[in-house]
Amino acid sequence: MALLILASASPRRLQLLQQIGLNPVVKIADIDETPLPGESPETCVQRLALAKAKKVAAQYPDAVVIAADTFGTLGDELLVKPSDFLDAKAMWQKMSGNWHEILTAVAVVSADSEQLILQKSRVLMGDISEAQMQLYWQTGEPQDKAGAYAIQGLAAIWVKQIEGSYSSIMGLPLHETAKMLAAAACPVL
Repeated sequence: MALLILASASPRRLQLLQQIGLNPVVKIADIDETPLPGESPETCVQRLALAKAKKVAAQYPDAVVIAADTFGTLGDELLVKPSDFLDAKAMWQKMSGNWHEILTAVAVVSADSEQLILQKSRVLMGDISEAQMQLYWQTGEPQDKAGAYAIQGLAAIWVKQIEGSYSSIMGLPLHETAKMLAAAACPVL
């Protein structure tokens, strides 16, 4: 089996790969993640995942490189990492009692192949009180998370329903990822 590299600093993505029996080497792809003018969230998240995988694959041509990116959207609004509590609170108020969408793109690049998928999932949040928002922010968990929450963390109590892939909402759709890795000569199970 070829060397497997995860082109991501996300501890959640590493944990998800370890959950399915893989132990990739982690190499962070430092790229500009700014959306291009007029670029849709779907196009942007796919472009970023592929750019990360290609950048690391160029340095390790004999490896299989996996990269991913995740965005949240609510209507036309992109749910990004919050700049401060007021930013997070504004997102939570919009999400409270509503559905939002999580887009996760995964790219697998090797010397002889390039694969890219987009997984869409939906999350329905229950009503989120002001007191819960304050307490959650104080935990430190939401500060570096797109949409200002971690579904696998304390904010799980806010999640009323999901449609799609739980692991994709965390940052890496395992079903699709395993198929892509198998096609790149890195079988899982």
